[in-house]
Amino acid sequence: MEKATFGAGCFWGIEEKFRKTNGVISTRVGYSGGTLKNPTYEDMCSSETGHAEVVEIVYDPSIVSYEELLNNFWNIHDPTSLNRQGWDIGTQYRSVIFYHNEEQKKNALLAKQRLEKAGMYKKPIVTEIKPVSDFFIAEEYHQRYIEKNQRTR
Repeated sequence: MEKATFGAGCFWGIEEKFRKTNGVISTRVGYSGGTLKNPTYEDMCSSETGHAEVVEIVYDPSIVSYEELLNNFWNIHDPTSLNRQGWDIGTQYRSVIFYHNEEQKKNALLAKQRLEKAGMYKKPIVTEIKPVSDFFIAEEYHQRYIEKNQRTR
């Protein structure tokens, strides 16, 4: 099993999409990339912790490749939107790939370069590609949020 960590706006929808990907074993939403230890959701909303809302993915590389996960990442958000996805505004909603090893770093950089060369976007891609930092799991009510809340409708 391997891990991948992505930030692409509000983690609820991102988690739901990755969770349904064949080969993904588990997902957890949380906070990464900032300076505050053990941030809460309220801390995150201040936009002062430096953290991004992220999904941490455990996947089976014999079923789904990191490259496939990267393709999903690029397709589920606007990587040209700086610190914003839809109605969600702030640095916590930035587009970011946190790589877990040098192979992931290489693949993320190559994927970003390919997209830029392909001219798919009119604006530059602003996605950050950084080494993974401490991951702080979000509060329980954020985990599998969309799945839990669809049941009550």
